Amino acid sequence: MGKLLKITLVGIIVAFIADRVVQLRHRLNISREIEPLELPHCQLIKGIEVGSEDIDILPNGLAFISSGLKYPGLMSFAPGKPGEIFLLDLNDENLHPISLRFSRGFHLASFNPHGISTYIDEKDDTVYLFVVNHPNFKSTVEIFKFEDEENVLLHLKTIKHELLQSVNDVLAVGPESFYATNDNYFTDFTMRFVEMFLGLGWSNVVYYSPNEVKQVASGFYFANGINISPDNKYVYIADFLAHTIHVLEKQANMSLSPVKVLQLETLLDNLFVDQNTGDIWTGCHPNGWKVFAYSSEDLPGSEVIRVQNILSDDPVVTQVYVNNGSVIQGSSIAILYEGRLLVGTVFHKALYCELD
Repeated sequence: MGKLLKITLVGIIVAFIADRVVQLRHRLNISREIEPLELPHCQLIKGIEVGSEDIDILPNGLAFISSGLKYPGLMSFAPGKPGEIFLLDLNDENLHPISLRFSRGFHLASFNPHGISTYIDEKDDTVYLFVVNHPNFKSTVEIFKFEDEENVLLHLKTIKHELLQSVNDVLAVGPESFYATNDNYFTDFTMRFVEMFLGLGWSNVVYYSPNEVKQVASGFYFANGINISPDNKYVYIADFLAHTIHVLEKQANMSLSPVKVLQLETLLDNLFVDQNTGDIWTGCHPNGWKVFAYSSEDLPGSEVIRVQNILSDDPVVTQVYVNNGSVIQGSSIAILYEGRLLVGTVFHKALYCELD
């Protein structure tokens, strides 16, 4: 009887592991093949060589770009170089990115930027830049004031909190308040892989303000990009491993209520919302395994998706750009400004295309 029980238990364990492998392959799109979909008027941005992981843009066409992310399990072409924030004026025909300077006292040597978000104070038009930072692979959110005349980021505050232990992206909603996605429960890379392998929905969204910090959404496999609708009523969350965009309604107390989920076929990274149309643009990973298991012989591809009318019963999903890695590798964000598309990547270059 004991031998039969052992055989049964071994069979259950083997079946469980096999099922987890199948699920992980599905979540990472390991078997997905892509057909290239190029755009005619594109060029790489000179000066951005080691990543443009997240991009946020002001109404006047000034784009902030986070670059140089070092993250466990991901490729880095400059592992010993501190991260940077670039400023790119999309109205400038020369497309010359400027590496912004930081105010004295900020520890630049450990700067490791990830997701970013801007907030404009309507009272005095002050521009605040929120940056997810991973000094020594920990998680903080840095708040800067943008001094445009000197092209300087004046460091105002470093935010640490026990609920913000593994932050991926940030959405600024006030001068000192934000939503943040926590992409994993564990900070150790091995345990993160175990969590991903087991398919545990432990990723969440946290609201932070000086007066209150709380979890406002949970149950995601890998909460990644976050953004908000032009009317500030709905928050959008990209679940990287579930291939979904979650629509949540923002309540008066800043909590988030589920509205709907849009299923896609790709691994979504950061989200950009067109303030004129409400369209969602996202840089995606057609095959997630190629991002984590980087090989120069089998490069990670890039994909840009646009979602129109996401709140309707029949949203329109359009594949705008697809590349097999021969031009850009590992796209993570796509923004649109007056017919100009800017595509950022986790650890590679940045691509500019004119759509009109």
